[in-house]
Amino acid sequence: MGQLLNINEIKKLFPDEWVLVGNPIMDDSNIDVISGIPIYHSKDKKEVCYIGRDKTSAFDKITLIFTGNFKSTRKITGIFNRIK
Repeated sequence: MGQLLNINEIKKLFPDEWVLVGNPIMDDSNIDVISGIPIYHSKDKKEVCYIGRDKTSAFDKITLIFTGNFKSTRKITGIFNRIK
């Protein structure tokens, strides 16, 4: 089993990657991860989900985080023009 790392250490080790985190410690809002044990990481989200799934049996809880910034790629304004 891996070592417990805080979120800043995880972001530094795995920049701009999807990270499967075991036994995450969440903030009071239960939205943000404060620390956890990195189980598997990759730039490909599907790879983390499929390959990482087999590595989660030793953990009570797991979560998936992205250590980079999301880029806005979709525009939804076209939908509203068709609803009239």
